[in-house]
Amino acid sequence: MARLDLMITNGRILTETGSMHASIGVKAGKIAFIGDSRALPPAEEIIDASNKIVMPGVIDSHVHLELPVGRTVSCDDFASGSVAAAFGGVTTLIDFATQKRGGSLLEAIAERRGVAQAKSAVDFSLHCAITHWNDRVRKEMTKVVRQGISSFKLYMIYAERGWMADDGMLFECFEQASKLGAVIGLHAENPHIISTLVRRAVVTRKKGAIQHALTRPDFTEAEAVQRAIYLASLWDARVHIFHLSTAEGCAIVEEWQSQGYPATAETCPQFLTLTDSLLKGRYGHRYATCPPLRSHDDNEYLWEALEMGSVQTLATDHCSFTRKQKDTWQGDFRKMLFGLPGIETLLPIVFTHGLMAGRIDETTFVRSLCANPAMIFGLYPRKGTIRVGSDADIIVIDPEREVTIKPQRLHMRCDYSPYDGWKLRGFPGLTVLRGRVIQKDGEFLGDQGDGIFIKRNPEVAF
Repeated sequence: MARLDLMITNGRILTETGSMHASIGVKAGKIAFIGDSRALPPAEEIIDASNKIVMPGVIDSHVHLELPVGRTVSCDDFASGSVAAAFGGVTTLIDFATQKRGGSLLEAIAERRGVAQAKSAVDFSLHCAITHWNDRVRKEMTKVVRQGISSFKLYMIYAERGWMADDGMLFECFEQASKLGAVIGLHAENPHIISTLVRRAVVTRKKGAIQHALTRPDFTEAEAVQRAIYLASLWDARVHIFHLSTAEGCAIVEEWQSQGYPATAETCPQFLTLTDSLLKGRYGHRYATCPPLRSHDDNEYLWEALEMGSVQTLATDHCSFTRKQKDTWQGDFRKMLFGLPGIETLLPIVFTHGLMAGRIDETTFVRSLCANPAMIFGLYPRKGTIRVGSDADIIVIDPEREVTIKPQRLHMRCDYSPYDGWKLRGFPGLTVLRGRVIQKDGEFLGDQGDGIFIKRNPEVAF
């Protein structure tokens, strides 16, 4: 075998199927060898991972970078967001190309892809968000899949933004997606009940941040999840529930799965570790996200669902705004900016509060962060695993290294963190993207624009 570019030796490798002590040899951006280092040829660079964990790079399959919302834009663009990703062990992210009202899906993708390609330091793909439906859009879905984007997003809320899909649109999108083998990802909430509860709160002059949670009770998610999966089932379409936040909604997903329907679901660190009590504080508006934070019981149910496998993926829904941006809410929960930062802290939160706390085991840890999103969204086995022939996206973690979260120590542009002061383990000391070290011991070694667009196929391995 020719001389290797990189060798990672003596580490304990975690994969979606188990663990092993072995060395990894990298050549031309791919994993070329896994086994005893004594059998490997020389390498240009050798990393000793003794007493450390080696695992695939994380896939954050739900981020919103430089997202326009009203008159402002989320503060992390593809440059800062992807650098933060690298420090958090995320080597592939999936953002969104959102159709303009009445516009072309292909134009939205071309524009968004160009922005990402110029700035991203990690690899990326896009979900295509459909906001308007007609026969042209139906035909464009076929072309979108051919371009390597095999997932679409529909919003069951946000009529005020012009994004909401009604039931007829859901019905027809599922029909077309089924023909293409594409997956439809959903933001599942019932907008009509929410609007009714919002009006009632305003009439009684209740406008504090906690009203965001009180006007979006658990059943507004659960009903929408039930309706969405039922409509998908009429066409035997693939459906994925984004940012599942409640035990009630999760139980509905589990009921469909128990009947053999292959619905999949994602949850997020904020729905595993934060609660709606935070919305009652002085700065409760800074914790506004959509769907809202829930109860401790919901947190625990979702942890159990991860371990059981009924929730398959973990992602951040990273959508960051500065304190100044968040503070423009004027004391009215209807004017709050929704979204939390999280791309850099995803891995350590799950490592600390999931794996180390005994809530999930090692295979669930790797599956939910790496292999499952790769399988569901058509990246596997190129991404999400450590095997010969896969991209050499690799991270190395010192399980004993503890970091106290401070916003100024993180690499995003957001000047606060919902996890400020938390002590976390699991930050990688090494991040490798396609065989190139892009972060080592807290130093960024990559470059903007080094990330590449990854084409995905609709053939699911999950």
